[in-house]
Amino acid sequence: MKVAIVGASGAVGQEFLRVLEERKFPMDELVLFGSSRSAGRQYEYAGKKLTVKELVHGDDFKDIDIVFTSAGAGTSKEFAADITKYGAVMIDNSSAFRMDDDVPLVVPECNAEDALNRPRGIIANPNCTTIMMVVVLKPIDKLSHIQSIHVSSYQSASGAGAAAMAEVQQQYKDIVETGSTTHIEKFPHQLAYNVIPQIDKMTENDYTKEEMKMFNETRKILHSDVRTSATCVRVSSLRSHSESVWFRTEKPLSVEEIRQALSKAPGVILKDDPQNYIYPMPLESAGHDEVYVGRVRKDLADDHSNTLWLTGDQIRKGAALNAVQIAEYLIKVGNVK
Repeated sequence: MKVAIVGASGAVGQEFLRVLEERKFPMDELVLFGSSRSAGRQYEYAGKKLTVKELVHGDDFKDIDIVFTSAGAGTSKEFAADITKYGAVMIDNSSAFRMDDDVPLVVPECNAEDALNRPRGIIANPNCTTIMMVVVLKPIDKLSHIQSIHVSSYQSASGAGAAAMAEVQQQYKDIVETGSTTHIEKFPHQLAYNVIPQIDKMTENDYTKEEMKMFNETRKILHSDVRTSATCVRVSSLRSHSESVWFRTEKPLSVEEIRQALSKAPGVILKDDPQNYIYPMPLESAGHDEVYVGRVRKDLADDHSNTLWLTGDQIRKGAALNAVQIAEYLIKVGNVK
């Protein structure tokens, strides 16, 4: 088994290295690729130094079985043919192929089998907020079909990359020392001591691209006609995203039914004792694989609806871990080239 990471120097690429090593992913060789700026950098994996190769068009992927790509949609589109030419499975973390009919969009806890049908040799990793939400909602959907979802996200600075994390830290430093900051590059406004109700670009309907991803990707992953209305908000926490989720089911579900389903759900940790201030927070979920859930309660505005709170590490389950879990599933069922 020979594996490659494209975009090895980025935040998700580095998380791939950590996740693969932690999970003792079964492979004989790991190859790292990056841009011309990253080429030549060295990273340690399982006690060995690996050097990043420059990503160029050619036959570098001829003997590789699985390729994890996280270098942006443009790079994924440009190099997809090179990567898949000789039968490698491309598990792509960008938005390039997510809504293509001939590319499966996979969250293993929800629709692992979809990964087996990949006409182009590509499997898409969903958006981080969608991944965490569907992991939690899938076991509830099994109890009763979810008809609609309303969700507000609280997304950390790290969702925009390492430079964005550094920017918000610098902003806090500036404000404490001088009372103001001019370091505003990664976000449209100052994030320190603030929240920004926009993630990604606005579309014509005044929903952002991030919000429309949640609408479209949820339907594809769950094979459902569910409609999702989202408001995605950037907050100044450094790592892990959170979401407030309201969902309407065909038949009314009790809070206890939902709690029982979530307590048994793969990839979910239920922490729900609000009377004693026990509920999940992003500081707690950072660095962990599971999606944490709490504040499960009835929606006071609709007898068919309930609401909950979730938080998860968007670089792990929202990106690298989900992709690695897809690869593990393919190996388990013997479905790699």
